Amino acid sequence: MTLKKIALFSASLLFASNTFADLSSLPSGKYTVDPQHGYILFSYSHFGLSEPQVGFNSFDAAIDLDPDSPTSSTVSVTIDVASVDSRVEVFDGHLKSDDWFNVEAHPEITFTASAIEQTDGGYEITGDVTIKGITKAITLDASVATVETHPIQRVPAIGVSASGSLKRSDFDLGAYAPAVSDDVTLTIEAEFLLK
Repeated sequence: MTLKKIALFSASLLFASNTFADLSSLPSGKYTVDPQHGYILFSYSHFGLSEPQVGFNSFDAAIDLDPDSPTSSTVSVTIDVASVDSRVEVFDGHLKSDDWFNVEAHPEITFTASAIEQTDGGYEITGDVTIKGITKAITLDASVATVETHPIQRVPAIGVSASGSLKRSDFDLGAYAPAVSDDVTLTIEAEFLLK
């Protein structure tokens, strides 16, 4: 999975025509991300001139679904930090270095949901994200689409579109702020299949 695919990826999920936030028709169980249809991006202001879009090419994510009580479900994500992809090889090396993510000492970023609340448009997912060994709470606004049977995989499926923000300085990543914005926007697009 490469960031080149993102340019071809529609903002609407395959399941966009289905009813959002209705999980009651799906079976309970563990839904894992389809690696061919999962994207985690972060963006920030670069000197006020542009909003770079940087992503990770390798990550695992799972939803342990309780369709009778969706807010009792669990969500977890583990990102391989070495898979960071800015589409600029030199910058990728810099991001992996001790000055930034320090991949050798901190090879993973993790997220574990601690609370899920239903909203008018979907769900608000609050959880703990750990970057460079530092753990902070963040909140993601998520919309959910479902199908009882994926048209190709032939299993139940969930589509998730989510966004949120964090301050990079909270995770020892604050160099060059405020010229390079401290605020980072997160964007997630992912399809989950019943395992």
